[in-house]
Amino acid sequence: MSRRGLTLMVAGFLTLALAVAAALLPVPYVVLSPGPTENTLGDIKGKPVITIAGHQTYPTSGKLSLVTVAYQGGPDSRIDLLTALRGWLDPSIAVVPEETIFPRTSTVKQVEQQNSQEMTDSQQSATAAALNELGIPVQQQATIIVAQTDKGTPADGKLKAGDQIVAVDGIVSNGMDAVADEVRKHAPPDAVTFTVKRGGAESKVTVKTVKGQDGKAIVGVRMSSTVTYKFPFTVDINVGDVGGPSAGLMLSIGIYDKLTPGELTGGQAIAGTGTIDDPYKGTVGPIGGIEQKMVGARKAGATTFLVPRANCAEAIKAVPEGLRLVRVDTLDGAIKSVKSVVTGKGEIPACSSAG
Repeated sequence: MSRRGLTLMVAGFLTLALAVAAALLPVPYVVLSPGPTENTLGDIKGKPVITIAGHQTYPTSGKLSLVTVAYQGGPDSRIDLLTALRGWLDPSIAVVPEETIFPRTSTVKQVEQQNSQEMTDSQQSATAAALNELGIPVQQQATIIVAQTDKGTPADGKLKAGDQIVAVDGIVSNGMDAVADEVRKHAPPDAVTFTVKRGGAESKVTVKTVKGQDGKAIVGVRMSSTVTYKFPFTVDINVGDVGGPSAGLMLSIGIYDKLTPGELTGGQAIAGTGTIDDPYKGTVGPIGGIEQKMVGARKAGATTFLVPRANCAEAIKAVPEGLRLVRVDTLDGAIKSVKSVVTGKGEIPACSSAG
């Protein structure tokens, strides 16, 4: 072999090796694909998704399915460039920057905890909305939760994410603003005493205050407010490893179906997505991953898909063949639309580019 031929062969080999190495390098992207679709009227691993005790229930049929998005990648397990490229070529998959799913200000564990908390809150909201739709009284109470503490501040290591703030200096908490106001009454480095509920037990945690940017006392805690409800009977929801708030609408319709005579779906396979933003008005809010969720629903056999109004413009651009999109604004409207789909009577709002 000539020297030139040898040189070209070596160069080609090195180029190929570099290309292969580059393809296997981890990249800061996350692949989103259609996740599991679960029938809220059915079971997950042998356990009913919705179990109701203490109130009469009725037989159901068909499917009222919640849909999910699966992800691959993240700061702790980054995908390689080749995986990202395959995702970009598949219309049913989305490849998004890592920080879209995992903000740089949060750890992977914090994101997972947030998703879990959002699902818990969603189950409560879904139950409250269904009962309100049926005219069954529901009591509610606001709960203040520690979302996270700022590193290097007095609260760091003393208060923990998930702690429920029951009182501040003995004064019962009735909102995040009220908690902040009680802390600001102190002059740094005075201490403030939090009564917190952690792991089901109450304890007192004393934290020194420091000056914030406005000169007023802070402890370095970030809070979130959740609303808990007291229901007149037990509604237990089992969704396995599903997180986030977007299953709220379908869980609520599933609960409604079990608590009312007749079979809402008429045996049909109906899927959908949407948050329950206001359980007392039944307001349905937008979600992410609509394209992947529609694909998952169609693969699972759904022929009708309930879409929050704010997601309609995006949904109609990528709706799978054979899937009918129905626009929803409220739980009441969604239930009426399902009845209309089944009976063929009444108005069925359709998605449009305007929502």
